[in-house]
Amino acid sequence: MPEPHSLPEVLSANVHEQRFPGDLIEVCFATEDLQRTMEGMLRLGIGPWRVYTFDGSTVTDREYGGEPADWGLKVAFADVGDIAFELMQPLYGPSIIREFLDTSGEGVHHIAFDCGETAWDSRAEEFGRRGFPCSRAGRFMDSNAFAFFDTAGATTTTTTTTFETYTIPQGFVWPEPEMWFPAPPPVGEAPPVREQRN
Repeated sequence: MPEPHSLPEVLSANVHEQRFPGDLIEVCFATEDLQRTMEGMLRLGIGPWRVYTFDGSTVTDREYGGEPADWGLKVAFADVGDIAFELMQPLYGPSIIREFLDTSGEGVHHIAFDCGETAWDSRAEEFGRRGFPCSRAGRFMDSNAFAFFDTAGATTTTTTTTFETYTIPQGFVWPEPEMWFPAPPPVGEAPPVREQRN
């Protein structure tokens, strides 16, 4: 990791030589009440929402703090242009979402980047090289890999801001959600899949 005084060379108006995260692909809110938050977001014009449970039946290789862990979350997704909005409500077990709610209250918990679609293993290595350990990881439906990195110290001093990266492989199809809110889309319409090369 470069010394704090060792600043990168600026290459253009929006790129410097150490650029890494790539494109913003998701914004996630932590909530104690998924239904209430979906209703509020819907009033703002964000939705429809598709709801899933992330637990041992849907997520493999679950980790917390770099160790195997048993946790469960209720998760909802909605899409606005190229950005996914996500809501997370903890159900049980240790989680960075529960920690955030206990220390900071409800609000934006993390933002996700595609890391320029670099190879999956390279992403974790690069976050680690820059001094950001993995705080939670898993694989949704055993194919959609995701990892969260503890970036709080670098991004803010008052709340916990976490960066996430995930990869959606070619051919991935979203499973039918447990529920749609306020209602499912017309027959034949499916949520977008943002496939990545790696």
